[in-house]
Amino acid sequence: MPSSLAVIGAGWAGLAAAVEAVKAGWSVTLFEMAEQAGGRARDVHDERHVLDNGQHILIGAYVETLRLMREVGVNPQAVLLRTPLRLTEPDGRGLHLPAGPPLMAFAVAAWRRVGWTPGERLALLAAAGGWALRGFRCPPDWTVGRLTRDLPEALRRDLIDPLCVAALNTPASEASATVFLRVLRDALFSGQGSADLLLPRASLGELFPAPALAWLRERGATVRLSTRVQRLDQFGVQWRIDGETFDAVVLATPPGEAARLAAAVAPAWSAGSEAFRYEPIVTVYADAGATRLPEPMLALPPGPNAPAQFVFDRGQLGGPAGLLAFVISGAQPWVDAGRDATIEATLAQAREALRDHLRGDLRPVRTIAEKRATFRCVPGLQRPPAAIAPRLAAAADYVAGPYPATIEGAVRSAVQAVAMLTMS
Repeated sequence: MPSSLAVIGAGWAGLAAAVEAVKAGWSVTLFEMAEQAGGRARDVHDERHVLDNGQHILIGAYVETLRLMREVGVNPQAVLLRTPLRLTEPDGRGLHLPAGPPLMAFAVAAWRRVGWTPGERLALLAAAGGWALRGFRCPPDWTVGRLTRDLPEALRRDLIDPLCVAALNTPASEASATVFLRVLRDALFSGQGSADLLLPRASLGELFPAPALAWLRERGATVRLSTRVQRLDQFGVQWRIDGETFDAVVLATPPGEAARLAAAVAPAWSAGSEAFRYEPIVTVYADAGATRLPEPMLALPPGPNAPAQFVFDRGQLGGPAGLLAFVISGAQPWVDAGRDATIEATLAQAREALRDHLRGDLRPVRTIAEKRATFRCVPGLQRPPAAIAPRLAAAADYVAGPYPATIEGAVRSAVQAVAMLTMS
């Protein structure tokens, strides 16, 4: 029977694990070293704004995330702007999926896409059909670049590259084609609404972390913020956390912290968790005066001096009018270039790409760099399993699974970990 469970880490995975465990009848204690919950998907407060540490996007296929949001009292319709998938560029061109069954919607959107020749459109439809016929599988050592090398350059530039870096935070030339195809299958071909964009119009804290903490406290869970666990020891069939005994433990921390805590009890698992390489994401917030973009999210044209792939109009998403968020995924070259160079290049890119839409000069507000935003999702990556030791499990987006480092991957791993411990 479930008894006492410690969850170490209060990011989205840790919070999801705690909620699932309370529902399953466990007595839960949640530890978090930071002052606030949310991990790498949290809100950030300054004197004038409530920002996010990055502009996260959810999609309709995030069924477990949406379920748990509802569980803790959040209405996704109220806090998320739901639209069919639209990858619109500043000039109005782009891939625009209509409502309806995703396979047909994708075909219609590809054929209607302005700026592609009939031959390019047919090439995309043929490639997508081939991926579907092969069950969205490919050799495990293929990169996305290898998978799509025969596609016309315009398709790779306008669609494949931005989708890949947005979904996997890894350049197409290095990203795992196996994981990319799984994302495409679940997002574009798994069911009606699965590819819909769900753009947050509340802060990341309001989407899940804050309501989850309130829900847990109301149901008797113990929440300990600003508390870093120093030591995890096996004690017979139980576990001790800094001298306090629990029947089971979920490690929902970043890989390095999980490796530190598990080193003595599961050295092989610990070594695997330390082997990741990471890719940063940088978000440049800028005040654009009276600017209102044509859509809440626009895809920006690529280029060697164009850092950002997407811009979000926060004024259309519950934030201050004129506040724009420029997102730079696969951002290691720009982190290496430095903060000032990144801001300068991003604002120059914005002034050029958005010149027909800006209603005021751009002034930088804040730049946030998550230097370990995600693991690099490359072919052959060995991710550690959820099971660490008897009654010790891991829950995080880096745990073995079919998805890249996403909120949905983190939440699903938490559901899996609690189910495993409850049945053990």
